[in-house]
Amino acid sequence: MERPPGTVAAVATAAGGPTDLELVERIRQGDQAALDLLYKRYSAPVYSLVWKVLQSSEEAEDVALDVFWQVWRQAGRYDPSRGAPPAWIFTLARSRAIDRLRARKRREGRTVSIDDPDLNIDPLDEKAAPDEVVSFRQNRDAVRAAMAKLSATQREAVELAFLEGMTHVEIAERLGQPLGTVKTRIRQGLIRLRKHLD
Repeated sequence: MERPPGTVAAVATAAGGPTDLELVERIRQGDQAALDLLYKRYSAPVYSLVWKVLQSSEEAEDVALDVFWQVWRQAGRYDPSRGAPPAWIFTLARSRAIDRLRARKRREGRTVSIDDPDLNIDPLDEKAAPDEVVSFRQNRDAVRAAMAKLSATQREAVELAFLEGMTHVEIAERLGQPLGTVKTRIRQGLIRLRKHLD
């Protein structure tokens, strides 16, 4: 699979075809053809989003396929009140891509930081509306600014927990600190983040 231009607008439902919601409902009932159609609509933008995070064609292809396998298995959990099917699919894709990136960083023995230039979690494609781009960048910058206000020890613990996906026990082992100390740093860090973001 080559890297596609990936634009959400390009995968709009064809006139007269089933809606995304109808397809998800059919997938919930075990309709493989509905999954195939949903895949045709969204595989390119999903791949593009995942590629932005991983910067690897091979890994992006694997993760994109995993996303649609997850759609097939978890269609029963989809809740329309929490967003349209594309939002659900892209959320799954972003989550799987970040999980894969964390696993890669752990294998490489590297620490993932919010300032890491390799950590690209921008979900927007090149044709996103200007207001979407501005809103995303403002939120991203606000999180980075709030993270900068944490103490070095709080920031390290929060990044290990939420960017590398490590458990509290794993963080304590990595840092050589008591478990209670690690839990306190994470809790205090999150309280400070919430205060600055509010």
